Amino acid sequence: MALFTIEEYQERIRKTKTSMSEKGIDVIVVSDPANMNYLSGYDGWSFYVPQVVILAIDEDQPIWIGRGMDANGAKHTTYLSHDRIIGYADDYVQSLIKHPMRVVAAEIKKRGWQTKAIGTEMDAYYFSAKSFIELQKQLPKAQFRDANLLVSWIRIIKSATEIEFMKKAGKIAERVMQTALDTVAPGVRECDAVAEIYRTQIRGTEAYGGDYTAFVPMMPSGEKTSTPHLTWTDHPYRTEIAVNMELAACHNRYHSPLARTMYLGKNPPAKLVDTSKVVVEGCNKALEAIRPGVACEDIEIVWRKVIARAGLEKESRIGYSMGLNYPPDWGEHTASLRPGDKTILAPNMTFHMILGMWLDDWGFECSESFRVTEKGHETFANFPRRLFIKET
Repeated sequence: MALFTIEEYQERIRKTKTSMSEKGIDVIVVSDPANMNYLSGYDGWSFYVPQVVILAIDEDQPIWIGRGMDANGAKHTTYLSHDRIIGYADDYVQSLIKHPMRVVAAEIKKRGWQTKAIGTEMDAYYFSAKSFIELQKQLPKAQFRDANLLVSWIRIIKSATEIEFMKKAGKIAERVMQTALDTVAPGVRECDAVAEIYRTQIRGTEAYGGDYTAFVPMMPSGEKTSTPHLTWTDHPYRTEIAVNMELAACHNRYHSPLARTMYLGKNPPAKLVDTSKVVVEGCNKALEAIRPGVACEDIEIVWRKVIARAGLEKESRIGYSMGLNYPPDWGEHTASLRPGDKTILAPNMTFHMILGMWLDDWGFECSESFRVTEKGHETFANFPRRLFIKET
């Protein structure tokens, strides 16, 4: 059963068609799992094989095409009529002879769209070069156009139900971060701490459960805090080291990331303590600047001015739109909080603001997930912003 009302899906379809019309696209072939979910409700771990949702500008419902064994999954999770759900035979899977895009092309031909302007998501993770080549081969008279991020930009403003899912994820995220703070300690294996984090992510709260997140827990320690995106090992934590914890929670595929740093020991380096205070101040000031009508780049300027007073610089962006997604990323790949991004903030846009300072052999992280409100912002989690110190 789909999670949203038929009326909400219809509004998503309407907005997508409007964007298609503006870009001269008659038919869009959507392969990004989050965009497939957004337009149809489909939710399954089947994105490792080719699958698409096709939307034509002159039809009311999209069409789901995927692996035959996943067709019943589409019937369980989408709002689509069953005749709009098409499964391909299993001998198409990882075959050197035939490709699933032949089935997609055949459906396009069946409906007389083979000479239309067809949009594809050219930079989507799960749309391969082979897939595009096969479509071109099977549809030689089609006019192919790049529809990358077309649906993603429509997703940037969330509905009331989407916001509610993210708020629930935020409440789970509070528990996830507290589990990390309680569990990480000298002598505890990194993998054991992460196991407890996973347990909390999935258990959720007494009222609602959690989902798998698009990112795994990222928890570098010691000198490895100088870089993001490292995970964990089976080594035990040592004393007098910092641990960066970029975690998250997910509810019905909607995310709420949250990052903090903890120091294990009695003597955190002065540079870490001082930097943590500057980063938290910058975070607070940047959040205070959020309101409708402000450009994304203006939020980054507020942050940059704060850290500049302490002689610090950060080259990477400080945030990005996020929400509904699947591995390997919870970001929407649209608006970013960085110089040059003139996207204007509007109510119910949602972002992950991550203020990570990754220096030569140490680092500090503090992040918040938030939505833009009518007058300012609202964070999805309520958790202290500071350097946590666990004396050992």
